[in-house]
Amino acid sequence: MSRAAIRYAKAVLSLAQDKKATEDVQKDMQSIIATIDDSAELRMVLNSPLIKNEVKLASLQQIFKSAGDITQKLFDVMIENKRVDLLAEVAGQYIVLFDQLNNSQVAKVTTAVALDKALNTKVLAKIKELTGNEATIENIIDESIIGGFILRVGDLQYNASIAHKLTTLKRELSN
Repeated sequence: MSRAAIRYAKAVLSLAQDKKATEDVQKDMQSIIATIDDSAELRMVLNSPLIKNEVKLASLQQIFKSAGDITQKLFDVMIENKRVDLLAEVAGQYIVLFDQLNNSQVAKVTTAVALDKALNTKVLAKIKELTGNEATIENIIDESIIGGFILRVGDLQYNASIAHKLTTLKRELSN
């Protein structure tokens, strides 16, 4: 994560707090991340030194025409400062800062099968117990872990997968 992206994100969050629009900007940032992740063409436009800044700005304004004023101003500033290639990083950092502000976080739970409602509730309770914060769960399904789960919250990772246990057992037996 670049320091410039963090600075832009902090500035946007500060402005959003002043205008009482942090949640609206949060939605814009989620939209920006999803759109940039889904579009190789948009990534190419934003990163290309051959494409004029006016074209980049017009593209962003057209693609994100439903975005609020604060987000539109971010586009202007980043284009003007020739840092628009950091847009996805800035959006991601904004989301992290927004979650910290609201004592919330995203917990990534990798399981072999989709989480059901009961297990989802248990995982949320465990996260609150471990971190003291509320969380939203992003369930990633990866059949290669065989069973169990891998929980990742911020810097913490707890691996309770069967595949991990088998690897650990194999290592112990080979020693």
